[in-house]
Parts: sequence; C-alpha cells; structure tokens
Amino acid sequence: MKQIIAFGGSNSKASINKQLAAYTAGRVTNAQVQVLDLNDFELPLYGIDLENEHGIPDTAKKFLKLIKSADGIVLSLAEHNGAYASVFKNIFDWMSRIDNKFWSNTPMILMATSPGGRGGATVLGIAKGSFPHLGGNIIADFSLPSFYDNFSEKGVKDEQLSKNLNEAISMFENAL
Repeated sequence: MKQIIAFGGSNSKASINKQLAAYTAGRVTNAQVQVLDLNDFELPLYGIDLENEHGIPDTAKKFLKLIKSADGIVLSLAEHNGAYASVFKNIFDWMSRIDNKFWSNTPMILMATSPGGRGGATVLGIAKGSFPHLGGNIIADFSLPSFYDNFSEKGVKDEQLSKNLNEAISMFENAL
C-alpha cells in the first residue's frame, strides 16, 4: 500500500486547500493517507542569521522527514496576494536549507483553490515553475475556482471540473 502525504499550504483552521487536498488524496486507490496540518509545524520566520545562530529547527526536519517518507504528495496551495501563503513559504524555505531537492522526485498532484473565480491560478503557476528545480515531480495539476460554489463534502460539484480532477488522480495513481 502506498503512503500519501496530503496538506494545504495554509494555516487556516478551516483551510479550503487542506479540505481539497484531503478529499483528493482520499480518492487515491490502494493508498494510506496522512493529512498534515501546517499548524502542527510552527517554525520561526526563516532568516540566515537565525539559521547560523541556532541551526535548523527540529520541526522543519520532522516535516521534511514526512515528505521524504511519502510515495506520493497531494498539495493544494493557498494564494495570498498572488503568491504562497506565508506559512507555506516559511516551511518551504526551511526545507530548502536542509535539502535543495527536498521534493525528492516524489510524484505529486499540485493544486490550488480559492473562493474566487481564478482558483489560485497565480500561485499554482509559480509553484509549477519553481518546484521542479527543487526535486518536484508534478504529475498533474488542478485548479478549483469558486470553492464554495464548486465543492461540498461529496466532492467537486461541477461536472467538467470533477472530470478534470478524476483525470489528475488517475495520472497520479499511474505514477505511484
């Protein structure tokens, strides 16, 4: 059985990105899913002076160990002002100081959602451009616009968006 790590790139307790990542990972067949919450991995704001004075925090090492132990990653990014949410960017920066190829070529579904009509398209584009340089193996990507209109506990409501997500999951399963 494959081990899947799923998380949202947000520290919101009601993160819509965490909801989407957990839902998507739960649809992967023959997989055991561990849903991570970035609130469980609090880290000081990255800075080279802090790193030089105190080293890499154990919390960053713990998070990276979980990422590296996975057979697959389902990540849905929150978009804050057209970029990563600060909490994700911070853990991202700490992990890159431990291993500059920290995604370790692990198959990944990369997603984003937002309440708005663009569905986190800007942050998704940033991640698609940068993750491969850090060992990212993006098998499929998916953007869900207007989260509250297009998602419920039963899944993606819009037929075409649901079809697109199913195709992404199928590609991901084939890569595992």
